[in-house]
Amino acid sequence: MPKISVDKIEPGMKLTKPVTRGNMVMLKEGTELTEHMIIKIRNMDLEKVSIDGPSQNSIPKEERLVQLDMRFKNVENEPYMDLLKKLVREHIEVSYEQ
Repeated sequence: MPKISVDKIEPGMKLTKPVTRGNMVMLKEGTELTEHMIIKIRNMDLEKVSIDGPSQNSIPKEERLVQLDMRFKNVENEPYMDLLKKLVREHIEVSYEQ
């Protein structure tokens, strides 16, 4: 559950922690954000909010690819494992394009 800048939140994202002002819950955990809610969050002068989903890019792409090679090092000659490695590599490449 990554924390992202309120400037990067988009409609459809879900909160993993409530948005509060003082002791009052403004938006509860699990709320799917709308344009209207995003405007309100930005007006609250918050820096970041917790949203649902993995923190995919916390590790540089090059490091992820090196880790992938290391994990598949002992099964390089097995066709199905090679196919699996290629699919995972494609997934990593695409996830860093977004």
